[in-house]
Amino acid sequence: MSDASLPQAPLRRRLILGAAIAVAVVAAGQALRAQQAHAVGEWTEQQAVPAVQVVTAGAQGEAGTLTLPAHLGAWTEAPIHARVGGYLKSWSADIGQSVKAGQVLAVIDSPELDQQIAQAHAHLLQAQADAALAKVSAERWQGMLGSHSVSRQEADEKQANAVAAQASVEAAQADYARLQELGRYRTLRAPFDGTVTARLTDVGQLIRADDSGRELFNIADTRRLRLMVPVPQNSAASIQPGLQATLQVPGLAGRHFTATLQGDSSAIDRSSGTLLAQFVVDNADGALLPGSYAEVTLPLQGGADGVSVPAEVLIFRAKGTQVAVLDAHDVVHLRDIHIASDLGSTLRIDHGLKAGERLIPNPPDALREGDHVRVVAAAKEPAHARG
Repeated sequence: MSDASLPQAPLRRRLILGAAIAVAVVAAGQALRAQQAHAVGEWTEQQAVPAVQVVTAGAQGEAGTLTLPAHLGAWTEAPIHARVGGYLKSWSADIGQSVKAGQVLAVIDSPELDQQIAQAHAHLLQAQADAALAKVSAERWQGMLGSHSVSRQEADEKQANAVAAQASVEAAQADYARLQELGRYRTLRAPFDGTVTARLTDVGQLIRADDSGRELFNIADTRRLRLMVPVPQNSAASIQPGLQATLQVPGLAGRHFTATLQGDSSAIDRSSGTLLAQFVVDNADGALLPGSYAEVTLPLQGGADGVSVPAEVLIFRAKGTQVAVLDAHDVVHLRDIHIASDLGSTLRIDHGLKAGERLIPNPPDALREGDHVRVVAAAKEPAHARG
């Protein structure tokens, strides 16, 4: 080998090594690019599959409770109207005052009625005098009839006049008694033990006795209260004799009161689709006020059939009420259901679902039968939100 060929051997090796390195770099770059492209493809496919959360339908061993709005009313309540006209002379019971049956509430000054009573009394005296004279005349003519001094017809006429005069006396007596009885209504009295909840009159006010006149007082017996509860038709079967409910009222949130079923309307109201149930509430301490709004919690009848699900799983579409059920492969199936009772945040389903099935809460509008979804865990509630 000549001396001129010796320097070319290291140069050739360096060229070959450089070419090999360049090929390795290019191959590595292509492999990385292929891996990134594959990852992007997988991410895109995952994003194309909707991510959903799931809830599980629970067994309906107990029916639970139902909370409904209601209003309290006095057990006995009466507006006090005037039976006679005049001017209010005085009043002796004000709003918030407890009264006993027969206690005087107010007195009406009615001079016109006084004059009518006096006139009726005078008319009665006149009728009694006329009747006495007619009776004497009839007896005299009856005596003369025996001596044939008068005719039978004349004697009968006098007897008829006496009978008519006596009838006039009875009519005058009835009119006088009526006005006297009406005069007693110049004094307004409480019809039962209770509390004055309204006084809508004052001294000197003109009082009218016609139907257009408003009440002067309102009396309510608040020792017991009526609780009127409109119960949805789906839960009407739970209204049974002896049923007890609990209630709360605003302002007394820390107290629970017990109400006992007194009866129900025995009919469903067509306009509201509810059964009106009446409860009685003991209010001996006066804590509850008539007219108050109340939230009533009713126990419902239990039953082994059906399942319990949260209300947010419902889908309302043209086909009716449905839910989105996931099978073992996370495929969506839209299923028709029947709601046995609506408990607010929870529903009782008696047809279309089984306990343990997975449901999608708040399903997207674009969700369709046969869609494949990706189940994700629910986000954890922050510690400050849990309190």
